[in-house]
Amino acid sequence: MAMTIQVDVVSAEESIFSGLAEFVVLPGEAGELGILPGHMPLMTRIKPGAVRLKLPGQEAEELIFVAGGLLEVQPGLVTVLADTAIRGKDLDEAQAMEAKAKAEEAMAGRESKIDYARAQAELSEAIAQLVAIQRLRKRGH
Repeated sequence: MAMTIQVDVVSAEESIFSGLAEFVVLPGEAGELGILPGHMPLMTRIKPGAVRLKLPGQEAEELIFVAGGLLEVQPGLVTVLADTAIRGKDLDEAQAMEAKAKAEEAMAGRESKIDYARAQAELSEAIAQLVAIQRLRKRGH
């Protein structure tokens, strides 16, 4: 039997995932992070992107889109506190494309630095959702 670690992925609205995983991969602030059982304690911010979970006895990885947040790794426990979290199967490509287009439009017609920064963040989140959707398609979901 493979070694596992408890993983909890929560957003402000709900608990998205709670269970055992063989490993976790997610977009850390300084790049992609891979967490295996026995990983040293860690706390970092995460960027918009896909959290990938390898579950015991399951061939395909579980995918959860997060729009940023915090990661805490403790012995035996990985906690992802996401600003927004969406199960991979619930991602909506049309909605993500629309959000991307609106953000690009807002960036082009910016009126202040704050508007530009907000639009840039929204664009980053929409692109991360589209990348997660493409990853799901490649897996055949």
